[in-house]
Amino acid sequence: MSVREAVFPAGRHELYKEHSYSAAIRSGDLLFVSGQVGSRTDGSPEPDFEAQVRLAFANLQATLQAGGCGLDDIVDVTTFHTDPEHQFGTVLTVKSDIFAQAPYPNWTAIGVNWLAGFDFEIKVIARIPG
Repeated sequence: MSVREAVFPAGRHELYKEHSYSAAIRSGDLLFVSGQVGSRTDGSPEPDFEAQVRLAFANLQATLQAGGCGLDDIVDVTTFHTDPEHQFGTVLTVKSDIFAQAPYPNWTAIGVNWLAGFDFEIKVIARIPG
């Protein structure tokens, strides 16, 4: 059985400490990334929605990098939205900037009513190259 190894990006530990969870877990050749939000270094939400989504993706990329992965290694994406009807266009715009060409990872989007003060969250599973 594979050993779980916690992975943390540099400089983003406030939310992890506050809520007692790991940014990602490496197990075998897979990296399971916890939900990433558009949080500033102090853990507070970025107030502008598009900027919050872009920051969530930046935080995701930092976590992937800390685990030895990149965006091209993602195989599964789940996103959470507090107001999908009004937010999804913005999310799709940002998503098309991040995943600009096929093959795209599979994607599941879920509407929720609470994200601890945030409006968007993204979690992924990636295969660690090599």
